[in-house]
Amino acid sequence: MLVQEVAAKYSGRVHFVSENFGASKLAQRHGVKGYPAVFVDDVLVAVPRDFGYFGEVEGTGRYAPWRNADNQARFKADMIRMVDLILSGQKAVVSQERAGTSGATHEVTALPKFSLIDLAGQPLNTEQLTGRVVLVEFWATWCPPCRSTLSWLGDLKTKYGDKLAILALAVESPEEEIRTTAKSLNPDLRWAITDPATAQAFGDITSVPTLFLFDRSGKSARVLYGAPPDLHQIAETALNDLMRDTATRTNEMR
Repeated sequence: MLVQEVAAKYSGRVHFVSENFGASKLAQRHGVKGYPAVFVDDVLVAVPRDFGYFGEVEGTGRYAPWRNADNQARFKADMIRMVDLILSGQKAVVSQERAGTSGATHEVTALPKFSLIDLAGQPLNTEQLTGRVVLVEFWATWCPPCRSTLSWLGDLKTKYGDKLAILALAVESPEEEIRTTAKSLNPDLRWAITDPATAQAFGDITSVPTLFLFDRSGKSARVLYGAPPDLHQIAETALNDLMRDTATRTNEMR
């Protein structure tokens, strides 16, 4: 990582720290809900949109497209300059320069309108989900925590059946690998490959796994970013509340 290379230049005066996404107090304080996010000391200096991410128009980020060597060199030079400023007691300069940097993402308040074709070749759209609790997870084949989460989603589908709609939407992954993963797990999930329009409808997907929960009216109930150790516990608690509310309303209508 280029950030590690920058830290190594300072012979013990600068330390590189990598924090688990979804469990970083510093990220939470700054409203960061995607990765990569880079801090110099406690100043937020770079967020996902700076590097470009799924669904973004190529080249709109400060260092996008990231695979470009010139953009990587510019990022490294920026990091060195900001570290030098902070070490020389000019942290206020860095803070002022990055005052507009924010990790906040577009808030999704309701199940967005989208239209995809699932891996079975069938239409998958918002209208099909009306009246059910909906869980949407964005994942990728290159994301190790995603596989355990997808396996857990299969268990939820077995538990709740048709009362719960579960969508497993893959991003930036080879189709063959997506199909292999889907085949090895619960086929009752709705598996599909995300397109840029769908990613943008969900507020732009800057990290995986990202999990959305919606109640039976389509209102957003919970959004969980990354894979902290208590991800499944938090999600199941929220899901149990939603399913209990659904059962209560069904009984009241009888």
